[in-house]
Formats: sequence, C-alpha cells, structure tokens
Amino acid sequence: MTHYERMLNQLRLEPKTWLITGVAGFIGSNLLEHLLRLDQKIVGLDNFSTGKQSNLEEVQRGVSETRWQRFSFIEGDIRDLATCHSVCKGIDFVLHEAALGSVPRSIADPIISNASNVTGFLNMLVAARDAGVKRFVYAASSSTYGDHPALPKREETIGRPLSPYAVTKYVNELYADVFARTYEMASVGLRYFNVFGPRQDPEGAYAAVIPRWIRALIKGETVYINGDGETSRDFCFVENVVQMNILAAMTLDPAAVNQVYNTAVNARTTLNELFVMLLNRLALHYPHLQGCKPVHRDFLKGDVRHSLADISKAVGLLGYAPSHSIDAGLDAALPWYLHSLGS
Repeated sequence: MTHYERMLNQLRLEPKTWLITGVAGFIGSNLLEHLLRLDQKIVGLDNFSTGKQSNLEEVQRGVSETRWQRFSFIEGDIRDLATCHSVCKGIDFVLHEAALGSVPRSIADPIISNASNVTGFLNMLVAARDAGVKRFVYAASSSTYGDHPALPKREETIGRPLSPYAVTKYVNELYADVFARTYEMASVGLRYFNVFGPRQDPEGAYAAVIPRWIRALIKGETVYINGDGETSRDFCFVENVVQMNILAAMTLDPAAVNQVYNTAVNARTTLNELFVMLLNRLALHYPHLQGCKPVHRDFLKGDVRHSLADISKAVGLLGYAPSHSIDAGLDAALPWYLHSLGS
C-alpha cells in the first residue's frame, strides 16, 4: 500500500470538511468528485466566470445521492471578502483553485487577472486565517519559472516573469510565505504543469492545447501549432493533481508545510509529439483523420519554450507518486473526450 493509499484510508475513517474554490472548474470539479467518493463534506464556491454548471451536474451523476448531499454549493466571488469569510467558517482544509488562468488572457487584460488572482487570493488567505483553517492548499503555476532556462525546473530557482499571469501566481507564493511567518498560517503551494483531463474546456480563445486539439480533430478543423512544434511541456493528468492536493492538505510532517511543490510527472513532450499521440488515438474512431497534418504559425507572446519539472521535492516530503504518465492519462481521459466532444 502506498503512502497516498494509506492517507485515503485515513480520510475515509476520519472525514473532514473541505472548501474548494473554483469548484465548477476543470480541476475543482475533479477534486470535488474524488473527495465525495471518499465520503468527505465539501463546501464549493464559484462565480461561473470560467466554471460551468454542467461540470457540477456531471459530478452529481457520477456519485450516489447520499454522497452528493454532503456537498454545499455557494455562488460567489473571491473578490468579495465577506463571501470569503462566509465560506471559510467551519472548514478544515481549503483547496484554492479559483483564478483566471491563461497567459494570453492576462496579457489582454492584466487588471482583471490581478483582481482575481491577487486580490481574490489575499481575500481567501485572510478569511482562512480568521476562520482558523488547518491547511490552505493553493494552485500555484509553473509560469513562475519565467525566463530561467535551466531544466528540469527546481522549486528554489526561478527567473523573471514573462506575463502578468506569471506575476500574479508568484505574488500568491509571496503572500502565502508572509502569512506563514506573520500569522503562523499553514499553507502549501502547488505549481501546476499543463494539467489535462476530463471536463477541461475545449472552447474559447484561452482553451488548453489538449482539449482544443481533440475537438478540432474530431470536428475536422485545422489544428494550429504555435512555432515549430518543438516547444515541450510536462503534461500532467488531473488525477496526479488530485493526489498532490490531498497529500498537501493531510501531511503531518512540519517540514512539508509552508512549501511550494512542482506538480507534474517529470517527462517532456513536444507539441509535435503530442499531435501524433492524439492523432493515433482518434484516428481509430474517426477515419477522416488519416493523413491529417497540423498548420504551424507564429510563437505566442509570453510563451515558455521548454518546461520540465523536477518532482523530487514532492516525492521526498509529501510521498507523491504520479499515477499517470501522459500516455496513461490520455488513455484514461479518451472515453470522456469521445463522449463529450464527439457528439
């Protein structure tokens, strides 16, 4: 039995009360589903700026009615301090996923990104501190590494931010560190690397590459690759992210708290390789994809050329053991993509 499995068994025996912000989003709804299956009590907060009611409905269909009754949803905005105070009452663990993601979005509108990702984050920190929550786990970002060229990325070495989004996520880490030293507040930051999986939105200008490409391939639309396609990423299946959130919330090791961790699998995949992986899987179901080729266009402003995470810190301090490689993750997610995007 792994360390994570033992922790899950402990949770089943001693259920906790969790707050998930951004609960109607891609990652938030996956956290919700996993925690409900562990018979936990969940409070969820979302303003539906990027989250979807359909994600919550899908979770409801996937769990028993008894488990669904353990979930309380509040429609509200983390930019409102009173709302943050309200939802933090009686909470053991906060999983803070609410944010406006996307580097291009932050370049187009840095003010709204700052309002959600900095002001909203600070509101949640203050509310969690005042409510005396046991642990505040928050979504940090690999964008914090900025222009530092070294691979793999190690938590202690970062460069200059390349976008307003990266600035906001680094400020989150700084605030969490100050709250730890000033108020003795226990927090853990998780630097997500290119998360993918079920319920990730394929629509809109800021959609992530995997669902966007899958949708385009299924619909017979053009797949665009920014640059020469040799840009690489450490793609991380969402179940690895769920594991990291639970480990970070539940760890009893004082040395593991008030830290920031890479959340990835320590494997690089180029965009060209990713296209082939998706094409090979989907061509089995869609004959029109035989011989399909992508179209290359200019690099995106603010984009990082290569990304690869060193996960040894998370392995050593949290007992993290990624359950899914990119291949295993794509295989696990494919039925959802085919059902949801192929209709």
